[in-house]
Amino acid sequence: MRWLFLTGTLIALVLCFTRHGGGAMGWWLFVSIIGAFATVLAFADSRINASSRGETLSEYDLKQLREGKPPLNDPHR
Repeated sequence: MRWLFLTGTLIALVLCFTRHGGGAMGWWLFVSIIGAFATVLAFADSRINASSRGETLSEYDLKQLREGKPPLNDPHR
């Protein structure tokens, strides 16, 4: 999805600079700014998801955490 945002943003920029009317140029500039914002957020989301830990823990790991002990599959142990 992020690559579609990037492609759409680049196409909007090209359309912005190839239009002769002020309205069309302004519209495509607006679309490209919104697209750039969405593209940055999509790439940031992808980067965050790639380096995050899984969200689920087993029942045993939850029991260990409640008792104050480190979980069995703790990578920092």
